[in-house]
Amino acid sequence: MDLGRGPVARTQWIVRTIVASRTVRITALLAAVGLSLWNVDRVPHTSVLPAMAGLLPFAVGKYLLCPLRWHALSRSGRSRRWHLRAYAESEVLGLVSPWHAGADLWRIHRLERIGARRPAAVSEVALDRFVGAVGLVVAVAVCGVAMPRAVLAVALGAAAVVLAAALVVNRRRPGLAGRWPWPSPKIFAMGVLLSIGYQLTILGLLIGAINAVGDSVSAMQLVAIFGVSQLAGVLPGVHGASPREGALVAGLASIGVSWTAAFGAVALTALLYWIPALLLGGGALLLRWRGWFTEPRPGTT
Repeated sequence: MDLGRGPVARTQWIVRTIVASRTVRITALLAAVGLSLWNVDRVPHTSVLPAMAGLLPFAVGKYLLCPLRWHALSRSGRSRRWHLRAYAESEVLGLVSPWHAGADLWRIHRLERIGARRPAAVSEVALDRFVGAVGLVVAVAVCGVAMPRAVLAVALGAAAVVLAAALVVNRRRPGLAGRWPWPSPKIFAMGVLLSIGYQLTILGLLIGAINAVGDSVSAMQLVAIFGVSQLAGVLPGVHGASPREGALVAGLASIGVSWTAAFGAVALTALLYWIPALLLGGGALLLRWRGWFTEPRPGTT
């Protein structure tokens, strides 16, 4: 009997049980929503109108620009409308899962349903995520805000590792690399531009939420805070109560926003995410379950 591996195996079993438990996930989601409502209610003066003004461009960025980026990078051969629906559906599942992982799993599932092999589907969704991360770093640089050296080193280091791995695979396994969705420089640049546009819409939503709670902040300072907080998204958490929201609250407080307003603005932003997700993604899922959308015959992608 290996006593050294006993506690490790037991810990892994506990973690898997918690993640797989529907009761735990629902409880965490309700707790996150309740925490957001409590933080918003604590703000003395809240006006929803500025936040709603920032919600419209965010919905365009999230549910139009991001699916168009995925469509540009995809080799599935499906229409833009198909990608718009699949992306909207995935966002509902992403909001109720740690790391937003449910969104990626749903997109992979949808690609498999139309005949894509799992490695190709996984690599396509991973590529879309990577291009989105590149767009975030470029957006911060374009706005003229210097990211902290440690943050910039982590971002550039991750990009260098991915690029090095891609070059090694392309040289040693050209047959395998040929089946991966390698984009052309033009398509890659288009994806980065769409990502930058999406990041700007998030900033618009944040600015609207901050104004809604009666405070204000410099857009340039907000870009730096937002870029740093996104890196905290690699840690597990549920939407509305994740390390990313915590880092954003701390960042807003560091640039002069009161703690009450910072908690209220971030909580309001987390709540507003649900409006387009339920209307667009939830509506698409409901229509799919009712049989309004029919999948094309599976092929080989």
